[in-house]
Amino acid sequence: MIQLLFILMLSEMAAILLLLFKTPLRKLLIMAFDRAKRGRAPLVVKSVAATVFVIMMYNVYAVRDIQSRPIESHNTTDQILLADYMLQASLMGFSLFLSFMIDKLHHYIRELRLLRKAMETAKKQSHSFEDSKNGGAEELKDLGDEVSNLRTKIKELESECESKDNEVKSAQSNFVALKSQSEGYTQELSRLQEENKNFRDQLQSIDKSLSHSEDKKNM
Repeated sequence: MIQLLFILMLSEMAAILLLLFKTPLRKLLIMAFDRAKRGRAPLVVKSVAATVFVIMMYNVYAVRDIQSRPIESHNTTDQILLADYMLQASLMGFSLFLSFMIDKLHHYIRELRLLRKAMETAKKQSHSFEDSKNGGAEELKDLGDEVSNLRTKIKELESECESKDNEVKSAQSNFVALKSQSEGYTQELSRLQEENKNFRDQLQSIDKSLSHSEDKKNM
């Protein structure tokens, strides 16, 4: 029994040392504890711990019982039993204490790992937010440049439209002038045609009068 308790206590001390220092064995041990805490394993561990605690309390009671006897009645067997009970109770107490420490260390290490993961996730999110912010600033800058270019093009188009309007207005004024000039030419042409007609009529009347006078002479 004492050898088994020594082996258990040494194993627990080795487990505590592995949990305290970051080594590859630490990860394996944490994985083993994670699997051991699933299912019915915690109930079995608690049952074993309760049994060890009951045996320890029995040993403490036996020690108290032997110590409560008169010193004169103590013999060699009682002294051996007293030492054995005290040693067993001490080893059991240390084993229970070390198991409690192992459980708490595993719990704190797991919480620390979760906290580190949360911090890494927060850092990644902050970096992604900063990158998106920088990208948004660059996009805003590009949009500002594009807007300024569009404004410049709009001004150019406005000036071009204004020049086109001036050309159209000048063309309209030229068209009005040409139209009025054409109307003047039409009126002049009509007048000339009328004069030409009058001249023809006069010529025809003169020709008729000449031909009539010649006819009279011939008679």
